[in-house]
Amino acid sequence: TVFICIMLIHQYHVICTLNYSSFRAENPQWTFNHLAVDYRNGNVYLGAVNRIYKLSPSLEVQVSHETGPDEDNRKCYPPRIVQPCSEPLSLTNNVNKMLLMDYRENRLLACGSLYQGICKLLRLDDLFKLGEPFHKKEHYLSGVNESGSVFGVIVSYSTASPDMLFIATAVDGKPEYFPTISSRKLARNSEEDGMFAYVFHDEFVASMIKIPSDTFTVIPDFDIYYIYGFASGNFVYFLTLQPEMGGGPTTGSSSTGREQVYTSKIVRLCKDDTAFNSYVEVPIGCISGNVEYRLLEAAYLSKAGAILARSLDVAPDDDVLFAVFSKGQKRRPRQASQDSALCVFSLRKINEKIKERLQSCYKGEGTLDLAWLKLLTIDDDFCGLDMNAPLGVSEMVRGKPLFSDGVDKMSSVIAYVYKNHSLVFVGTKSGRVKKIRVDGSSRAQQYETVQAVENGPILRDMAFSSDHHYLYVMSDTQLSRVPVEACGQYSTCTECLGSGDPHCGWCVLHNMCTRKEKCERSSEPRRFASDIKQCVRLSVHPNNISVSQFSLVLEAHNVPELSAGVNCTFEDLAEMSGLVEGNRIKCFSPAEKEMPRIITRGRRGSRSIVQLYLKSKETGLAFANTSFVFYNCSVHKCLSCVSSPYQCHWCKYRHDCTHDPRTCSFQEGRVKKPEGCPQLLPADRILVPVNVVKPITLRAKNLPQPQSGQRGYECLLTIQGNEHRVPALRFNSSSVQCQNTSYFYDGMEMSSLPVELTVIWNGDFSIDNPAHNKVHLYKCDAQRGSCGLCLKADPLFGCVWCKGENRCTLKQHCPHPENQWLEHNGINSKCTHPRITQITPLRGPREGGTLVTIRGENLGLDFREIQDNVKVAEVDCTPIREGYIPAEQIVCEMGKAEKSQYTGNVQVCVGVGECRPEFMAKSSKYYYFVIPRIINLKPSRGPVSGGTIVNITGSHLDAGSNVSIMFKDQPCTYVRLVGSKPELILPITLKQSIKTSVKARVSQTYVEDPTITKIEPEWSIYRYGSRALTVTGTNLDIIQTPLIRAKYNSHETFNLCRVLSPTTMLCQAPELPISLARQQEASTRPTEFGFKLDDVLSLMALNNTNFIYYPNPEFEPLSVSGVLELKPGSPIILKGRHFLPPTNSGNVKLNYTVLIGEKPCMLTVSETQLLCESPNLTGRHKVLARVGGIEFSPGVVHIMSDSPLSSSAIIGIAAAGALLILVIVVVLIAYKRKSRESDLTLKRLQMQMDNLESRVALECKEAFAELQTDIHELTSDLDGAGIPFLDYRTYTMRVLFPGIEEHPVLRDLEDQVEKGLKLFGQLINNKVFLLCFIRTLEAQRGFSMRDRGNVASLIMTVLQSKLEYATDVLKHLLSDLIDRNLESKNHPKLLLRRTESVAEKMLTNWFTFLLYKFLKECAGEPLFSLFCAIKQQMEKGPIDSITGEARYSLSEDKLIRQQIDYKTLVVNCIHPENEKSPEIQVKVLNCDTISQVKEKILDAIYKNVPHSHRLKASDMDLEWRQGRGQRMILQDEDVTTKIEGDWKRLNLLCHYQVPDNAVMALVPKQVTAYNSVNNSTVSRTSASKYENMIKYTGSPDSLRSRTPMITPDLESGVKVWHLVKNHEHGDQKEGDRGSKMVSEIYLTRLLATKGTLQKFVDDLFETIFSTAHRGSALPLAIKYMFDFLDEQADKHNIHDPHVRHTWKSNCLPLRFWVNVIKNPQFVFDIHKSSITDACLSVVAQTFMDSCSTSEHRLGKDSPSNKLLYAKDIPSYKSWVERYYSDISKMQAISDQDMNAYLAEQSRMHMNEFNSMSSLSEIYSYVGKYTEEIVCSLEQDDAARKQRLAFKLEQVVAFMSLES
Repeated sequence: TVFICIMLIHQYHVICTLNYSSFRAENPQWTFNHLAVDYRNGNVYLGAVNRIYKLSPSLEVQVSHETGPDEDNRKCYPPRIVQPCSEPLSLTNNVNKMLLMDYRENRLLACGSLYQGICKLLRLDDLFKLGEPFHKKEHYLSGVNESGSVFGVIVSYSTASPDMLFIATAVDGKPEYFPTISSRKLARNSEEDGMFAYVFHDEFVASMIKIPSDTFTVIPDFDIYYIYGFASGNFVYFLTLQPEMGGGPTTGSSSTGREQVYTSKIVRLCKDDTAFNSYVEVPIGCISGNVEYRLLEAAYLSKAGAILARSLDVAPDDDVLFAVFSKGQKRRPRQASQDSALCVFSLRKINEKIKERLQSCYKGEGTLDLAWLKLLTIDDDFCGLDMNAPLGVSEMVRGKPLFSDGVDKMSSVIAYVYKNHSLVFVGTKSGRVKKIRVDGSSRAQQYETVQAVENGPILRDMAFSSDHHYLYVMSDTQLSRVPVEACGQYSTCTECLGSGDPHCGWCVLHNMCTRKEKCERSSEPRRFASDIKQCVRLSVHPNNISVSQFSLVLEAHNVPELSAGVNCTFEDLAEMSGLVEGNRIKCFSPAEKEMPRIITRGRRGSRSIVQLYLKSKETGLAFANTSFVFYNCSVHKCLSCVSSPYQCHWCKYRHDCTHDPRTCSFQEGRVKKPEGCPQLLPADRILVPVNVVKPITLRAKNLPQPQSGQRGYECLLTIQGNEHRVPALRFNSSSVQCQNTSYFYDGMEMSSLPVELTVIWNGDFSIDNPAHNKVHLYKCDAQRGSCGLCLKADPLFGCVWCKGENRCTLKQHCPHPENQWLEHNGINSKCTHPRITQITPLRGPREGGTLVTIRGENLGLDFREIQDNVKVAEVDCTPIREGYIPAEQIVCEMGKAEKSQYTGNVQVCVGVGECRPEFMAKSSKYYYFVIPRIINLKPSRGPVSGGTIVNITGSHLDAGSNVSIMFKDQPCTYVRLVGSKPELILPITLKQSIKTSVKARVSQTYVEDPTITKIEPEWSIYRYGSRALTVTGTNLDIIQTPLIRAKYNSHETFNLCRVLSPTTMLCQAPELPISLARQQEASTRPTEFGFKLDDVLSLMALNNTNFIYYPNPEFEPLSVSGVLELKPGSPIILKGRHFLPPTNSGNVKLNYTVLIGEKPCMLTVSETQLLCESPNLTGRHKVLARVGGIEFSPGVVHIMSDSPLSSSAIIGIAAAGALLILVIVVVLIAYKRKSRESDLTLKRLQMQMDNLESRVALECKEAFAELQTDIHELTSDLDGAGIPFLDYRTYTMRVLFPGIEEHPVLRDLEDQVEKGLKLFGQLINNKVFLLCFIRTLEAQRGFSMRDRGNVASLIMTVLQSKLEYATDVLKHLLSDLIDRNLESKNHPKLLLRRTESVAEKMLTNWFTFLLYKFLKECAGEPLFSLFCAIKQQMEKGPIDSITGEARYSLSEDKLIRQQIDYKTLVVNCIHPENEKSPEIQVKVLNCDTISQVKEKILDAIYKNVPHSHRLKASDMDLEWRQGRGQRMILQDEDVTTKIEGDWKRLNLLCHYQVPDNAVMALVPKQVTAYNSVNNSTVSRTSASKYENMIKYTGSPDSLRSRTPMITPDLESGVKVWHLVKNHEHGDQKEGDRGSKMVSEIYLTRLLATKGTLQKFVDDLFETIFSTAHRGSALPLAIKYMFDFLDEQADKHNIHDPHVRHTWKSNCLPLRFWVNVIKNPQFVFDIHKSSITDACLSVVAQTFMDSCSTSEHRLGKDSPSNKLLYAKDIPSYKSWVERYYSDISKMQAISDQDMNAYLAEQSRMHMNEFNSMSSLSEIYSYVGKYTEEIVCSLEQDDAARKQRLAFKLEQVVAFMSLES
């Protein structure tokens, strides 16, 4: 579990957010319903919609079982699986309504909502369906669709009798079909008929209770909802929620419209009560703080535990019931109250209440009063009498309220006892789990809350893991595993033990919070603390020391024994051993140099608080710590030294602070109090004018007298960063004076400068200056350029205005007499000639109220001087005291002007009383009275949210001193003034100044805020402005400047939108602010995406958009040089990536423009290419590609001139005639256009193939890697003799006589014909006879192609021992054949193409004999690897055992054209011949037939065994071995086989629900099996017969002829199918079956297979077409025969290389290699299936095409196998040409060497065939054509000379005589 813990420590508990192990369904709509945990092994079972899951304790899926959906209708009763239903059916989900563990029978009861609530019984180990009873009404448990509506309790009795199941369910208005509560039999056999039958049933009573139909007349929607159930003691209990019946019809919700009142009840039944006489109902509820909680939400039965038991007055082992209730008695699902409470009930108290009720009833305290019954004793286990009806207790049993929550409603509860503490875990609506410790009926503490699931609510079902360390909780979509404790989150002992979690204790020496059992040696004293009082405490003596002290003692409380030793650690400063003495530990502080330098920061800087840790040497961990103070006296001055809280003393004469007063030199020099410190006393402001020599006298106290050897006093002034030392004189201990000196500072910007002053003695001993006395230097003339400013200066400065010089100066520096001075408060203190320099504003309304600001010089020194002396344009203007700045500024408020007043200047008179001219000032500028007007508002509409910028046009809108704008009564933000147009933001009365109000007859209309309903498309690329988006909405036209925005992390970008209409606007997508590296790779969603439309906040971030950004398109350069050479009309291909974003929005694509020079071109776009049809241009042109905001030039194209005719030719043709020109031009143009079109088509086709190939490249790589691993395993076992080569005889027989297993040439003949055959053998060995014999036979019309092949093979078997002679004959026959071919004027290339002569077949047989060694040493290995690779690749996907079609194929004809869902399973197989050997793992598919599984198992078991030596699948049965010794025979067809209409499907693995890792065994075929049909049926229709049909070893004429037909079963007319139904079966139309499916799909599959097998095909071709081989030279036969063909070509003057190439190809590759490739079973002991055969045929066809010299023009109608290898064939052709060329360059083989080689070959295989039998077979043709042969011999000269005709007649006579 990963802890991501945010600790919010509240007053009571911790809220922790954690990342737990969790499980989610593959489909979010399959919501979770129920949960059960196997307490024996911890496995988790989860019931969900349509699925049951078995999960490991850590929530990994082990098995899942599918339960739905299926066709159903809730109204079908009985369900449609029993009888047809007239209601309309629809695909219905199966909700899991009950999930119960039946431990006794090791099965799971899973009841669903389909088919009226039938149940499945599943084996716990693998969820194998043991049974599903559905054909009786007892099997339909509940018709309700909700998951929380049914509750079941299994009750066990003695081992002899079966268990009972008590079922309680809501009836959903169908009381006649379903009892609300009943007890059923739980049969041990899951398939038993009596499963779920009522325990007792006769015509009067049954073990059930039904709701009477009368109840529904009172309350039409009455139902009882069962929340929880359990068994305890002799009783079964159910907790219910049901409508109250008390108030008659008025209570019913539907009668009066009033809300229905509900009540919660507990129902009790005796376990053994078959008639339900013991049925009792008791109302339950809970009252907390005068609030009633009556609506039951969840409940759980637990033990009380010792602590809670004491409070409830019950025993610790007694059952208690924890229940969660909601507030009130009315269910309001929509506005349901969140208020809920947790309560506890004692089950004993509930039983006592029931017992009281029973006693009162039987005593007659109700309506019954029978004297004889009063004597009845009612004990605790009383189960009622058959005379009584079910009882109800009227008085509510009240639970003890433990905890309530008014915010997060509680929805589930579970509890257990840990160390006597009762712990309750409550799930809530928000997905949290509250952990509550219940120590008493009034003491419940919520100590922790965790977020268990992402989205609540938590469902009722919760469960503990088998060890109680984890709690499983679930919401609708998530199941989480939550630890019951999270002690690790607490880092200190007090946090840990103060958390309230009883699981948690403090492991002292390991310094961690954990369970006791996880703490080492926790049983030893004080090593584990479980109470907060037991936490380790430290006290230090002393608790602070000086840095120069060393020793300190720690006293430790609650520490364990520390014999291993302890270290003292001062944070990261130092660590040293501590001395342990009992509970005292002695530590030494670190050396002074290791201490941090303590910088003086007031009083605080002299100390350092460090953490002192005690670290155990046993664990290396700190287990206790305390704060500790180091202090440093030496950094202090006197006042801070003696005021320090620590033991610091001041030595006056040493000027030093120390913790040890004994170090002071003189006793009188010790200072202990601040009063005794040398210090300067506070002084008045010390004013010093610059450049004036003046002493500075300072008052002080306790000034020390410098001792001998010590220097005197100095004053230190720091002026503008420069230190000035001035000698000072100590008058006495209370006075010091800085000597006469003048001072100066630079600049006129400051009129005065405060300067720091320090008094020092003895060079650097400073006297404390607690008052911070400063010296103020000043200049009179700085910043005082006018009389008024001069006189405003501080009077203490002594500055005067020197009139003669018109400047401000010190009195002593003014050379004029005193009457020429002006000074503050002097005789002359009034400045003359005031002046006005500035007036604002210059315009205002007549109404007044405008604040006019007047700036100038000498405008008085006192407000009274100007108070009533200001006029503006002859109107009184009242000065405002707050705006007055003496001498500089007056602010006055305008009075009202008359209509006759228009303008005037400003007048100010300074002084009190009469105004004299020298004190009068007049402005040069005029002030005007104006009337503001509003003319226009733009725009006139805006959104209700405001934010619209409004332009107000008018006149004099800038008049006055203040503008405020109102729209009706809403203020409007003033932005700026543009000319006379103010801009404002909405929310128009324009107020000017204070008193003027300007109203205009213009209106502003508020319109509903705009909305956005749609954005198309919902994607863009990262680049700015790259995508035009159409935005649909309402009121879009009221926004002036709409913006679209995107935000990613904290960065946002905007882009402009253009409004087209009120409902539409066009926006350019904003750029996404994201890193370049990220832009190039992945698609990204913005954090926020929306619109900025004025102040409409609701559209800033849209919630309903899925806008996504894709990577920018990237282009590659056209070529390495950057220039691409092209012919006119050739297409230009621009390559790159991300051209087509992988969007789902159909045809919406990026708009590309490609310019060649200035001209655009037509484009075809794919993911990685742009195909551009170039315009009619020649020469060099730059290529420019544009998309969105991106421009890229991939280079330059050079289009070469390609004029179809030269100019001279055109002139010549013109002379010949205009008509001819016209005809030729038309023909040329047509031809050119046609060729261009075909080129373009081919390019497009290739481009499509490239695209597809790249798209499947990844899949190919993965498949290849996997296959490579498998093949490597296989080939590593096949080295040397591992490949199952056939012996020489079998190999030659299969090639020479294909399809004939036992040929006569292998058998011995009877002796009687031996003499005649020997004579015939001599004739055969006569070359003249043999040639004449063969020519004669070939001349006969009845001598068929089959006969020619047979004779050629028979002759070669006879001549096997004389290969030199055979070769000579073959050369003669071939020479004759070439002569005949050329004489008949046939094309030379047709030579040897077809087997139309004995010579051609003999040539094949000759190569067969002579290339066996080469096959075995070189070519066999790659051929076998290819075969194995094809077989394994085909078997990775489904193969139809009937039609032979496969998912992975090279052949289009054998490709499954459907999507077939399948899963790979691993089965563990037991070796059939050695059961004790380890199990072998075999990969199979769940869609394999049983025969296919058997074949795969045999392949795995007999991996290195030749096929003929293996057991046959048809002789074996597949046995599935399950737990507990159960075994099942699996067959292709048995009684369970599904038949639909006239189709019967073979049994698949998934039909038997075989799980992963099942155990299988192959056993000898049994006569009968429990699940088999009769033997005749099996043998007739088993799938192996279809395979037998196609075990044809020869080379098939066509693939289609080998596809087995789907023949109907002879007796029943049923057609068998596996994966694909052939609807036309036998006589299907080629157009239907053979028609191409959607090309992209099947090309992808063919390409994927081709890509995977590519390496193996390449290896084979490379081996065959190579002259150099590993340890083996090129076979002499090949070189010899190729040289012979070259000689023949020379002899006939054939020099065309294509003809020679074709002869060689027809001679060896086509005659021999193609046959071997198509039929590897000729070479190896293997079995070849039809799909492997089809793939090998494609490879063979490619091999043939590679040897051809003709060019194949490919188009869209070309066969797929040609298209598939179209790109590879050119390279293969080059291999073939190189091969032929290398052979021709090799040294020629002499006849002598060749004969020696042939003789050796003859010797090696001399006795392989019975030559007599072969001669006998040849002689049969002599018998047939005796006359013709004799005639030919007589006509031939050479034969006549040797009397061959006579000899033949002798042979005939001998043979007839002997036979």
